[in-house]
Amino acid sequence: QVQLVESGGGLVQAGGSLRLSCDVSGSTISGIHMAWYRQRPGKEREWVARISSGRNTFYADFVEGRFTISRDNAKDTVDLQMSRLEPEDTAVYYCNKYPPWPSYWGQGTQVTVSS
Repeated sequence: QVQLVESGGGLVQAGGSLRLSCDVSGSTISGIHMAWYRQRPGKEREWVARISSGRNTFYADFVEGRFTISRDNAKDTVDLQMSRLEPEDTAVYYCNKYPPWPSYWGQGTQVTVSS
């Protein structure tokens, strides 16, 4: 069974940075497109960034060059470096494959950006 464990969230002031990490177990991520998603308060979960098995990266429009997704296939980890954070980035952040495994969402990691 696949397990996804996100970490690295916290409280940060607007303009600050955070680095999120996702540990994947039960499956190797090699050959799998991986992604970060987020769910803002009162909103549906949305896609933030994805990285292909070939390390091509794609970002949602709202990222606007502020985030960088990366992967380490040897460690089965996926990271999201976030900078120039805005209060609108406040959300629970999740990792999953792209498109997601519907049954394997982790607990997520809370990111709170204060103004």
